[in-house]
Amino acid sequence: MKIVAFAGSNSINSINKKLIQHVCTYFKEHEVELLDLNDYECPLFGVDLEMKIGIPDAAKQFANKIDSAGLLILSLAEHNGAYTAAFKNLFDWISRIKNRKAFGEKDMFLMACSDGKRGASSVLEIAKKRMPFSGGNVLESFSLPSYYSNFVEGEGIIDNELKHTLESKIKTIQLKLSSK
Repeated sequence: MKIVAFAGSNSINSINKKLIQHVCTYFKEHEVELLDLNDYECPLFGVDLEMKIGIPDAAKQFANKIDSAGLLILSLAEHNGAYTAAFKNLFDWISRIKNRKAFGEKDMFLMACSDGKRGASSVLEIAKKRMPFSGGNVLESFSLPSYYSNFVEGEGIIDNELKHTLESKIKTIQLKLSSK
């Protein structure tokens, strides 16, 4: 099965991208494609602009990547309690492609992390409620708080309880996928 993974951030030093890269190591038996939102930049969405230029090719390419996947793994950065502007803009554009739901009726593993104690839980809650309406079948979700205290690059999550929680959720996803 093909897995498409991406961070909901356009930061070149995104901690959510680092979390995604780590989580993808648990899916070695699958083809994993890691996307970078910077490769899918689109002008700021607006209906007037859409009428003028149509759907940007970058949004169509991103939607095609989603369509190629059996599982989406997404880790959201949180800006002011919600999605980053980069993610929301791309989400808006792909939601305008005719005859599709934005996330293509795909299974999803939703995550979020931040350096704060709440682990970007506000944006994660927004996404868990929104994704089913936008074609995302949320299988599991995970929040990593206090990133710089709980994660070491090359090693992963160092807090045993958080690591166990993540691995348990990954195992649940793997079982669900193997039964399909």
